[in-house]
Amino acid sequence: MTIRNWVKFFLRAMAIGGAITAVVGLIVRWDFFYGYLQAGEIWQFLGAFLWMIFLGFTMSVIAQMGFFAYLTVHQFGVNMFRTLTLWNWVQMLIIVVVLFDLVFFRFQLTKEDTSRTFLYIFLLITLIAVSVVTAYFKAQWTKKHALISALFFMIVITTLEWLPALMVTSGNKDEWVTILLFPLLAVNAYQLLILPKYNKQSDVDKEKLDQRRTERKNAKKQAGKSKKN
Repeated sequence: MTIRNWVKFFLRAMAIGGAITAVVGLIVRWDFFYGYLQAGEIWQFLGAFLWMIFLGFTMSVIAQMGFFAYLTVHQFGVNMFRTLTLWNWVQMLIIVVVLFDLVFFRFQLTKEDTSRTFLYIFLLITLIAVSVVTAYFKAQWTKKHALISALFFMIVITTLEWLPALMVTSGNKDEWVTILLFPLLAVNAYQLLILPKYNKQSDVDKEKLDQRRTERKNAKKQAGKSKKN
């Protein structure tokens, strides 16, 4: 990927992360934001809203780091297990383990708190549903064997990026767990589906650049010949 296209890719991913976090944060923490509006503290409201956008930028950067780390891990896995089929089976096993760990250890669900249980079931369904849809379109737009790898990235890598919020044990944990999931899913889905477009555009840009360089060289040669004549 060329630097120019990487910058576009990076900035658009950041914009998605900031926008999603701001909207979801406004919905989930409406009582907090409404308190500023009710008191007429517009600047405090704007400051808190901008902080949400900045948080989304941060989550976007984390998601992009996770994405490029996964590209390395994926190549390492294919080389290590020799065949893509075997690596896909390993990825499926890891997906099952991660989902099991989420439900039985990270979510910390209890029978007494049914509203919290419904919230985390909703978050789990959202994680799986968005991952399946993204993986389906990835397989349709590229190659069918990309389905498992895309599913692995969307579930396992997103969960790893989400883990710091899940490990919090105090404060408004449930609110932040909810808010932070959505920008991670949105940015990861964007990266997975759009990266091939930027790679193709980079190849086209490189061809145009090589063509311009060749034309300049030919022009210099012709200019040199004309001077000699």
